[in-house]
Amino acid sequence: MRKGKTFIIAGPSGVGKGTIIKKLFEGRSDLYFSVSATTRPPRPGEVDGVDYHFITREQFVEWINRNAFLEHAEFVGNLYGTPKKYVDEAMERGQDVILDIEVQGAEQVHRQRPEVVRIFIAPPSWAELERRLTTRGTEDPEKVQKRLSRSREEFLLARYYDYLVINNDLEKAVEEIRAIMAAEHCRAGERYDEIAPAL
Repeated sequence: MRKGKTFIIAGPSGVGKGTIIKKLFEGRSDLYFSVSATTRPPRPGEVDGVDYHFITREQFVEWINRNAFLEHAEFVGNLYGTPKKYVDEAMERGQDVILDIEVQGAEQVHRQRPEVVRIFIAPPSWAELERRLTTRGTEDPEKVQKRLSRSREEFLLARYYDYLVINNDLEKAVEEIRAIMAAEHCRAGERYDEIAPAL
């Protein structure tokens, strides 16, 4: 059976990663969305193992000491991380794993596993990104400007990614990511090893 691969989808806030990923999963059973572990308590309606793996701080620290995370970070007093176990189990089942993580987390994962495929999602322009952040109406103008400043810093790392997808048109962006995933499974070295024993 073909082993799955891990694909990181990263990019600045407001670029549309969540919408792209939701569309990517439509009609697909061969994909697995990596669910993060966290020490924060569940919010109403959240389900353990679906929204997050909810664990205690003691458990989280134990997992760190066992090197059980691909990446982890602390945010507003709570710990968040990507457990290796679930990613590896999905790949063994033949599923491709999608990681939706921040640029800093993506760097942590890449240091541990250089073979992961990194896809950076970029806005068509900074003006469009500002428009998207502003029309969400969730933050004041000062916070929007801070997000834009951080986004520019993150974009400097985009040149080091394997692929860059510009989210100007949702359908086109999803189509490009699907093409990237298909191409990655056609790499000669791996495909040769698959069929060589049968020849």
